[in-house]
Amino acid sequence: MRHLLSAGDLSRDEATLILDTARELAQAGARSVKKFPTLRGRTVVNLFYEDSTRTRTSFELAAKRLSADVINFSAKGSSVAKGESLKDTALTLQAMGADGVVIRHSASGAAHRLSGWVDGSVVNAGDGTHEHPTQALLDVYTMRERMGRLDGLRVAIVGDVRHSRVARSNVLLLHTLGAEVTLVAPPTLVPVSVHTWPCAVSYDLDETLAKSDVVMMLRVQAERMQGAYFPTPREYSRRYGLDGERFAKMHDEAIVMHPGPMVRGMEISAEVADSPRCTVTEQVANGLSIRMAVLYLLLGGSESAIGA
Repeated sequence: MRHLLSAGDLSRDEATLILDTARELAQAGARSVKKFPTLRGRTVVNLFYEDSTRTRTSFELAAKRLSADVINFSAKGSSVAKGESLKDTALTLQAMGADGVVIRHSASGAAHRLSGWVDGSVVNAGDGTHEHPTQALLDVYTMRERMGRLDGLRVAIVGDVRHSRVARSNVLLLHTLGAEVTLVAPPTLVPVSVHTWPCAVSYDLDETLAKSDVVMMLRVQAERMQGAYFPTPREYSRRYGLDGERFAKMHDEAIVMHPGPMVRGMEISAEVADSPRCTVTEQVANGLSIRMAVLYLLLGGSESAIGA
């Protein structure tokens, strides 16, 4: 594996290796000295064309925990703001000898294009409405830790599927790992190409809840909407929001997930978001271990990730 561009590129063995490596790193992270020498001398560039405090910080901390040199490159205030193209930026990074480039871009396919211009490994940290593979990996890792299995797990992904790169990556990865996925959304927020995805589709959240082991709520991405996809936020919440009444219909062991940031009161009620069965905070913590594992496996060697 040279790049991580799509969750769909991962085989079952490759995905399991990332999850197992992340678990090893998470357990070792409990010790007093949390830094490993694994990537000493390597350079990782965080190339972010979209604002993202959570994901950029997670990747930066992951690389630093592995002792890599980290360069944060934001489109704002850089040569990009003066009109420099992605290819010219890539060639600049190539000249600087970057071993790994983590890219977030508003254009679907940007990570794939970049991978053809640089010699180092490229990690897709979100490209347009296409994919966000490390988010899917941390979501799946969280499910495996909480539920103890992935094979046969019934997962409902609810909300703005049309604009969600998280949904697509999760569907692909969960299918590879043996889970059964149902997308639940208003008809206007289901992608036209959804028939090619390995999942079922429902427009009825209440019908799906009772038979789901995991319910993943999605953020409504108003900034990507050019028109009205539902009548009002209140109507959306009434039909697709997860409140206490609906939460009570889930079986006792089922968990609730959200990639964040959450819109409380519309996508999810405060009662559900603050429940012990909601894994939002765990997902953030697990994201660090997953990104360390990905960087280690792409840029490291065959030695143990924790130098044991």
